[in-house]
Amino acid sequence: MTGTQAIGNVTVFNPAPVTRELNAIFYKYAKAQQFLQGIDVHPETHPEAGYPQFVPPDTSGALLTNIQASPSQPDSSDPDSPSAPSSTPKLLHALTGPGDDTPNIIGMPPMAPGTIQMLLKDYISGAMDVLYYGPLNFGSPPQSLTVDIDTGSADLWVPEGCQGCGNDQFFSKQSSTFRRSTTRCAITYGSGKVSGTLATDIVGLGTASVSGQTFCAVRKESSDLNDEPNSGLLGMAFGSIAQSGKATFFENLLAQKQLAQSVFSVHLTRTRETGSQVCFGCYDATKAMGPVRWNSVISRTYWSIAMDGLSVNKTLSVSANLTAAIDTGTTLIYLPSGVADDFYALIPGSASAMQYGAGKRLTRILDSVANNYTTGFYTVPCDTTVTVALILNGETFSIYPSDFNLGRTDVDSNDCVGGILALGNGFPQNLAIIGDEFLKSWYSVFDYSGRVGFARSINNG
Repeated sequence: MTGTQAIGNVTVFNPAPVTRELNAIFYKYAKAQQFLQGIDVHPETHPEAGYPQFVPPDTSGALLTNIQASPSQPDSSDPDSPSAPSSTPKLLHALTGPGDDTPNIIGMPPMAPGTIQMLLKDYISGAMDVLYYGPLNFGSPPQSLTVDIDTGSADLWVPEGCQGCGNDQFFSKQSSTFRRSTTRCAITYGSGKVSGTLATDIVGLGTASVSGQTFCAVRKESSDLNDEPNSGLLGMAFGSIAQSGKATFFENLLAQKQLAQSVFSVHLTRTRETGSQVCFGCYDATKAMGPVRWNSVISRTYWSIAMDGLSVNKTLSVSANLTAAIDTGTTLIYLPSGVADDFYALIPGSASAMQYGAGKRLTRILDSVANNYTTGFYTVPCDTTVTVALILNGETFSIYPSDFNLGRTDVDSNDCVGGILALGNGFPQNLAIIGDEFLKSWYSVFDYSGRVGFARSINNG
């Protein structure tokens, strides 16, 4: 996770939460190379079978309204830039239910049949958006607990009978449908470790619910998780990599035909506690501007797509043949060290940030094997005006400038820490982790037919 410390009018970078996220990334993606090669994965159930191909709403002939930009967001003549014109129109539209050909166009889209909206809160530390979490119901009668939304993992867990856990817990004795197994579960990702036993119960959101949903009933969690506002975590990667070996909540909703479409869409705000959301079975066109640009999924494990490189100011670029995991549960962007070095070499005045452990060796025990990993931070001039973008499937996707800048190295420094970090020895050299730093600029559609789509977010309008 990330954070900053505000001193007067100057924002100073706080490395501690970033270091915690770096450490956790190695655990979270410890088996990524095997998974992406189809090793040690569970059989695919293809819960999207029987659903029609998702088509984003057509903006032609629909009600449009001009969106007034915040004065703090600059204009640009480039429609793909994070600082696009404030007069860009947006569509006010909600997906309709199956068989209904009439769009429902009003100021705020209602939830149509087969669609569920989870409203998220943004946990903000200093000037940084750390994580996004929303409510999920457990048991009979339902108990509401908050979960971090994580497309980089596939397990669901909440605390239950957990001594020392700091947030709200699930009281299993109050649920008539709770069933505990004897199978142990232990999950390490995000910023800590949890352990307990696998259990099943009714898990629901809005009008939809899944009977017999498997989750980890956590009895023990590391103390650093007590600093976070959410009780648990909802994994939304493919169930093929679930440590439980069971289908995810979203996959069960699909299998039980409770959704109108085999997609979920994510809108993440920037330094706003409210306004973020996940749209289950739907696409909220009030959160996006312009067309959806699609990227085929490489492996039905992570939401993994092809990344061709990065660009600076649209004229300079670094070529790379990477697999990018789109991960709402990660704050920043992580690249192989060689690619990160080449990228920062394109930014005048950039340097390796040795004071934060650039090239630092981390020793971790993964699958009973000691592995050494190296990590890297970089600085750029605080007054740099470069435009940074990812190149995905041959197309350029910009990152909003303030999201790339993590803060000054010191209150009097002119150097700021860049939001793209390096993962070196011991980490797959063809893997990139693309977190919220990127997703805040792009409304994201995760389609179980095997693709990920991005439309420019209203955050940048």
